[in-house]
Amino acid sequence: MANNLTFDQIATVLNAIVNQATGQSAPAATNTADFITQATTALKSGYDPLNTAISQVLERTIFSVRPYYEKFQGLRVDGRQWGGMARKLNVVDKDFVNDDRYTLTDGQTVDQYIVRKPEVLQTNFYGGDTFSDYQTITTSQLDVAFRGPDELAEFWDMVLQNIADRHAQARESIARACVANFVGGIIASASTSQIIHLLSEYNAQTGLTLTATSVYQPANFAPFMKWAYARIAQASAMLTERSVKYHRNVTGKEIRRHTPYDKQKVFLYAPAQYQIEAEVLSDTYHDNYIRYAANETVNYWQSIDDPDNIQVIPSYLAADGTITTAESAVNQSNIFGVILDEEAAGYVVKNEHLWSTPLNARGGYYNYWWHFDRRYWNDMTENGIVILMD
Repeated sequence: MANNLTFDQIATVLNAIVNQATGQSAPAATNTADFITQATTALKSGYDPLNTAISQVLERTIFSVRPYYEKFQGLRVDGRQWGGMARKLNVVDKDFVNDDRYTLTDGQTVDQYIVRKPEVLQTNFYGGDTFSDYQTITTSQLDVAFRGPDELAEFWDMVLQNIADRHAQARESIARACVANFVGGIIASASTSQIIHLLSEYNAQTGLTLTATSVYQPANFAPFMKWAYARIAQASAMLTERSVKYHRNVTGKEIRRHTPYDKQKVFLYAPAQYQIEAEVLSDTYHDNYIRYAANETVNYWQSIDDPDNIQVIPSYLAADGTITTAESAVNQSNIFGVILDEEAAGYVVKNEHLWSTPLNARGGYYNYWWHFDRRYWNDMTENGIVILMD
């Protein structure tokens, strides 16, 4: 039986497996437990199988770790752009005036020195978020657990890589929350021009009555998804137009925004994206719809257990220019995608330090301390569109 410190005879099981694989015997239940070694937390010891006099040594130590590359990396910006207390200056468009060249009157003059100061809207970003992490490094206690300094070094490399992975996931997790807050803020503020209801629009155009369930039926899926992709392409194109529609405007200081393709970030829900590429666009899709924008597929928006849903109590910019927190949680499912201006949401690493303590002479160890100062922001005055499958 496997998972013992002995060598088991498995010829009988092996012959049965081979005979079934080659058609020499009928399929039958195979006791794979006889030869599969499972990972276990139990620590066993044994003896050399030849003379049972010498305890077995460890054949190999596997250091189980691998680098983790976080999602939503495109939300990170340079600290020199957004570090410290940041402000954003916006110029409000003024109306055009009549051309006085064609309305001149004898004996009168026109005033060319009428004052017209630029009207500026300033938005501000304050504060930040801070947290820390630490790890104790021992100098001698683990020496007896490894074959030599090289293996001990591999162990500490594994520990430090695990810490790096944890930090990467922390960046990713709060970046997810940053996008979720932006989506929740649009929904909570009832900004209808920034929300696309795919099924509702499709049903209105076609006269059908598809639901979030029936749309996946084979006869419905391909036509709808082709239309949906074209609709997303249209939304992306509309953001390139200079208008007041797709962002929050402060009363009395409306700003006209435009977001070129190379300034757009498109996040699409991965399961739907994969189905589109495999079942609908596999023969014709060549990134021609939204190839100019930065695209990222999203496996889940907030929780891996409820991937197409967010549940947040968002903050957002109100029409009077103040920050508002929603009175209740926004619970939104069927999120198909989000298109953002690159300045609409993101984060900056303002400071990130790693310091080491002196050696503790009595305990034979020292600590590494990591300190993080970051700012995660939403700018509702920048363009953004939420795409829902409803």
